[in-house]
Amino acid sequence: MRKQLVVFLAFILIFASMFTAAPQKSQAAASGDSIVAYAKKFEGTPYLFGGSTPDAFDCSGYILYVFKFFGITLPRTSETQFNVGTSVARADLQAGDLVFFANTYKPGISHTGIYIGNGNFISAESSGVKISNLDTNPYWGPKYAGAKRVSGITATPPVKPSVPTPPTPVPTPSTSFSDVAAKHPAYQAIETLSEKKIISGFPDGSFQPETQVTRGQAATMINRVLKLRPRFPLSYSDVPATHAFAKDISAMSDAGILSGFEDGSFGMYDPLTKAQLAIILDRAFSMTSTASSLTKPPYLDVPVTYRAANAIGALKKMDKTTIFQTPNFSIGANATRAQFSAALYSVSELR
Repeated sequence: MRKQLVVFLAFILIFASMFTAAPQKSQAAASGDSIVAYAKKFEGTPYLFGGSTPDAFDCSGYILYVFKFFGITLPRTSETQFNVGTSVARADLQAGDLVFFANTYKPGISHTGIYIGNGNFISAESSGVKISNLDTNPYWGPKYAGAKRVSGITATPPVKPSVPTPPTPVPTPSTSFSDVAAKHPAYQAIETLSEKKIISGFPDGSFQPETQVTRGQAATMINRVLKLRPRFPLSYSDVPATHAFAKDISAMSDAGILSGFEDGSFGMYDPLTKAQLAIILDRAFSMTSTASSLTKPPYLDVPVTYRAANAIGALKKMDKTTIFQTPNFSIGANATRAQFSAALYSVSELR
């Protein structure tokens, strides 16, 4: 009987230990490697300004989504995300750290990504979620602004090689942009405007000089020179008050430099024609008051009687790039980024 009691008690102890020894479920700190592995699942996801779901991301929305998966709450914008965490020196970057960039589509902190190691980071660029390199990418390298390590993440130190490997020299490009050679007629204009944060290139390091300029972009870049403040609330149906260009568009409209349409829209994404370019630059910088009046047609296709003839003639006379030293002006053609840069550089005295 006593032996049976001992066996019974032993059975009870074993049965109880099966429950008391079981680990309690808790949320462990995310490792840098786990953050990176999850972030890479969305590589190739398209970009959308304001996007914060796997359907489409903007840069800060992507960061927000990835870190939320690990129970880490971050602010919504790159600028405010830069205010959290602990600063990390570039030489001490580890997987899972946030890396920040300044002066991309606007002045100040304007882009963020996740460091994944070996100089690489992943972020939602204009071409979608992709991996870029801090050292070799001619666009991101100069715009790097710092890094932060967010609490709750156990960053994984990088594996150091047993024999130090000297860094591979990175050739110094002859231009800030991969597709604008020094011999390009608008080279100096593009370089100067880029240096002064008036205009910027694309995440892949290109400038795309032949891409059309939109009305919204034109308003913003001109106001980065003029620095006018809006006087009245924004009222255009196609320009959200929270859009990065909203204040500049409002200021340009208030000043009568670039106004909207009768239907209440601004046409933010509409292309800007070359004739419109001359007109708004004349309104902004009084070109016709500094250039002499026309005595003959400035171009074969621009008669003296044309409504924008004086502005077009003044632009040709003030041109410091040779971009506008052509027989024809092509009034109805859309202005390219190179032409816009050449014009703004020539008339705004930014040299």
